[in-house]
Amino acid sequence: MNVCEEHLNVTIDESEIIIGAKDIIKRIRPSWPLQHLHFKVFTDGRTNKLIGVWHSEHYTDMVLIRIYGNNSDLLIDRKSEIKNIRILNKAGYTHCIYATFNNGFAYEFLEGETLTTETVRNPKVYPLIAKRMAEMHNLDSENEFIPKEAFIWEKTKKFMEIMPKRFSDSLKQAKFEMLIPSYAILEKEYQILKSTLSRVNNPIVFAHNDLLLGNILYNQKQSRVVFIDYEYTALNYQAFDIANHFAEFAGFDEPDYSLYPDKNFQKMWLKEYLQVYNATTNVSEKDVDELYWQVTQFAPLPHFFWGCWAIIQSEHSNIEFDFLAYAAIRFNEYFRWKEEISKLKTEYDE
Repeated sequence: MNVCEEHLNVTIDESEIIIGAKDIIKRIRPSWPLQHLHFKVFTDGRTNKLIGVWHSEHYTDMVLIRIYGNNSDLLIDRKSEIKNIRILNKAGYTHCIYATFNNGFAYEFLEGETLTTETVRNPKVYPLIAKRMAEMHNLDSENEFIPKEAFIWEKTKKFMEIMPKRFSDSLKQAKFEMLIPSYAILEKEYQILKSTLSRVNNPIVFAHNDLLLGNILYNQKQSRVVFIDYEYTALNYQAFDIANHFAEFAGFDEPDYSLYPDKNFQKMWLKEYLQVYNATTNVSEKDVDELYWQVTQFAPLPHFFWGCWAIIQSEHSNIEFDFLAYAAIRFNEYFRWKEEISKLKTEYDE
């Protein structure tokens, strides 16, 4: 197991990340010649800032340095994140951490391409994702005798408590009032979700909870996928983790929810998943159908959760992105799914 070598008493200025990255490298890679360092700033993140550092002709030895986003500790339990990475690194599922510092950590670079809306459906790729998720879900991160509770309800409740009630920016406030449901409506929806989904008999597992396309690396040479970014990893409903991943088939910047996988694709995916999760090659159609039904019941919840997240980000994040518009997209999709499930229930009852 690779554990943190040390904690560095360093704070990187978000506006001077290259200077800060050099300071980290001097401490954890003292033999690297500073004059031969190369830097790559990654721009895909929506919470943190990420920079890769390597020295000439040693690209695969790159050190990744993540700088936590402004006030992101409101959203993320950083101690749990580091602990979860260690658990998953020990299992051989993800990168190791080289060092932590006051507002981030430095970690191992893993070769691979982040997924796209096309590659996530690739018959060579999606079974790898399903199997890796099942392996992760089978990890027991806590003592098996401690009752397992899904993190989603407390986390969503906390998000709702810290969401800004008003924006200091008048333009943002006007946009907020125009696009986002009132807090009274959101509170009511939260209670409905909790009451309804708590009754679904779905296992609570060690879940990633944020398996968007950018958080999956595919190494074609090794025919392997690796999950990254464990900021929201916690015990949670199995069906939430799967439904959340399916929602991310839409992409992030301009999500197209018509790309949500259809019933046939989902069942193929779920069969791959259940073969590993249940440790059997003999997965019944009944088992697949049951999990498919549960995933469908949970499909609205990720949209509600990330809608709340985006409102908080709109107030605090320094990253250039229209978080309010994104929140509106997610809440719209939440209500669309709610209506869809209501129709399915009516048809089923009839």
